[in-house]
Amino acid sequence: MSFRRIVYHEISGYRLVSRAKSSVISIILFSLLVFFMFAYSMVSNVSLQSAVFTGKEDSELMQTKKFVRKMNSGVLPISLTISRQRNMIVEADCEDQFHGRIRRKLPESDVFRSDELTKKFHGRVLQFFNRECELQFFMTWISTAESFGRREILAVESVFKSHPNGCLMILSRTMDSPQGYMVLQPLLDRGFKVQAVAPDFPFLLKNTPAEAWFDDIRSGKKDPGVIPLAQNLSNLMRLAVLYKYGGVYLDTDFIVVNSFKELKNTIGAQSVDSSSKNWTRLNNAVLVFDMNHPLLFKFIEEFASTFDGNKWGHNGPYMVSRVVHRVEGRPGYNFTILPPMAFYPVDWIKIGKLFKMPENQAESKWVEAKLHQLNVKSYGVHLWNKQSSTLMVEEASVLGRLISEHCVLCKAYSKHIL
Repeated sequence: MSFRRIVYHEISGYRLVSRAKSSVISIILFSLLVFFMFAYSMVSNVSLQSAVFTGKEDSELMQTKKFVRKMNSGVLPISLTISRQRNMIVEADCEDQFHGRIRRKLPESDVFRSDELTKKFHGRVLQFFNRECELQFFMTWISTAESFGRREILAVESVFKSHPNGCLMILSRTMDSPQGYMVLQPLLDRGFKVQAVAPDFPFLLKNTPAEAWFDDIRSGKKDPGVIPLAQNLSNLMRLAVLYKYGGVYLDTDFIVVNSFKELKNTIGAQSVDSSSKNWTRLNNAVLVFDMNHPLLFKFIEEFASTFDGNKWGHNGPYMVSRVVHRVEGRPGYNFTILPPMAFYPVDWIKIGKLFKMPENQAESKWVEAKLHQLNVKSYGVHLWNKQSSTLMVEEASVLGRLISEHCVLCKAYSKHIL
């Protein structure tokens, strides 16, 4: 009888040996068969697992590395279990959590909330600008009032140094508060026209291409992405407020050095091609536009239709660059593109040099030459917050000199982190 049949008979309850064999031998044989069956099962399972992991090891390792890289870069802020056996389960859980975040309705944060304060937005804007304003400026602030610090105050000061009769509105719910009023009070005490107003997003976006986008974001139908939503809301809010009211938008890390009075319907290039001198990228840190300008409408339309919350700059500098590339030179769009020297005279990679104290005569000459260049050829300097937020303003540096020349409160900015 074959081994397979013996196994079959044993499983079926039949005797494996003849009746003449002793019961002791039967027990021994039965035990051996059970052992062999158990060993065979274990070897099969181990072989199967080995084959599976051998076949997938490289691809899983690559996926794991890719996943870890994404987490380290802030793309997926979810912890990862290293165990390969659990990796598939963990990734599935992460995927479920991610999609769950997309599907669920976003909480009604201060940014989204509509109440009696935001309903007064339009009236407050008209009342604020219904006075003698040399120019009307806008900034946005979607953070705490306490975090509106030295750098932001310096940006505000510089507006009034070059435009003492200008009006600046800061679109911010947090700054539209007793704490925010205290931050701005030193400027108000000097008679400067500055006010923080809680924005009304539904009103700002009503009858624009972004109205449906905002509803989808608020209800959870659209993925806000991993880029902080506040950043993208600021990108959109600056477009909407200029479209509704017209004026000048400035980032809160932009130091004004010359008057904007002569500018009209203007956007600035961040970089140009060294040979052709044609712009290669625009930026939206500074925008100067009339009310209802068609380019602003196109910007809003592009923002809503191509929104991607997972790519830094996609809905900001890259977005305005895409639109201008398509419409530049077409009839009906009258606007000016200024060279980098106008708003972005120092590249973000080199911005740290403006904070450094000159250490020899050659560097001192460079500081003097750079100051002269900025004061003559630039409307302001973008400080590129992401690169310079932890830098200290050193004595006699370019930025230290700019501060002393363009501040109005003139607090002790030197040797302090802005």
